[in-house]
Order: sequence, then structure tokens, then C-alpha cells
Amino acid sequence: MVTDGVDGRHTVTNHIMDNLRYLGIEAARTMTIRELGNIFSGYSINLDMRHLMLLGDLMTYKGEVLGITRYGIAKMNDSVMMLASFEKTTDHLFDAAVFGKRDMVHGVSERIIMGQQMPIGTGVFKLLMDYDRNVHPTPRRLLFDEPSHVTSA
Repeated sequence: MVTDGVDGRHTVTNHIMDNLRYLGIEAARTMTIRELGNIFSGYSINLDMRHLMLLGDLMTYKGEVLGITRYGIAKMNDSVMMLASFEKTTDHLFDAAVFGKRDMVHGVSERIIMGQQMPIGTGVFKLLMDYDRNVHPTPRRLLFDEPSHVTSA
């Protein structure tokens, strides 16, 4: 940013790959989030910034900028079910069968396909009530159940 006539303190680019090359992955992540926000706001779609940040994190967590395409997702994860849930389902399942791939079924997409509960939110707990040991407290009388505490109108 040492071009004559260009003030580098006030010059901004929207080229994500240039940001990655010259300023690093955090700058590319920030630019990705900003550009996603600009795209949605251009169509008058208001999104919570945390959704955009999650998408920006997903696209940059490997240290490079990955697109949300079949090629980018293939680089993010090698789970057969997750890849099959996005595009080219039969191709991914066929290749997995031919090459004997295994899927540990840990992600959300894989769990949905297999009909399993995801261990997040309410699914994270493995607590069950022991109904045999469940002791019900004995009901006690309330203060206003006694006639001496009730005033008549």
C-alpha cells in the first residue's frame, strides 16, 4: 500500500484472497463476514451477525479460505455421510463402498441421515429418572388451610 496518491490508512479491498495473502487468515475471515453481510443486506435480508460469523469461521478454520461448494466441503471433512448430504450423493456412497471407507457418524448431517440424536443441546445429557427410587414428598398443610388464619369478609 505504498502507491503514490493512495492513502493506505483509508483504502479497503473486498478481494478476500488478497486479504489472505497480504494480511493473513483473520483478515480474510473478517472480510468474508463483511462481504456476506453486504450481500444479504443488499437484498434487505437481516441476519444476526453470529450466523455470518459462524459461516466465516467454517470457511476459514483450516487456515485457508474454503468455499461452500462440493470441493470446499470435501476439503473440510472426509465424512462420507456428510459429503453425501451435500451433492452427488450416489457418487460419494459408491466411492465409499468401493474403497471401504468408514464413517464414525459424529456430525450433525450424518446423525440426521442415520436418525441418531446429536449430542448437543438437550441431546448432550444421558440422564434418566429412576422411577423406582423417586420418592414423592409428603404433602403438608398450607398456612391458609387452617381456619384460624382465614379472616372472613
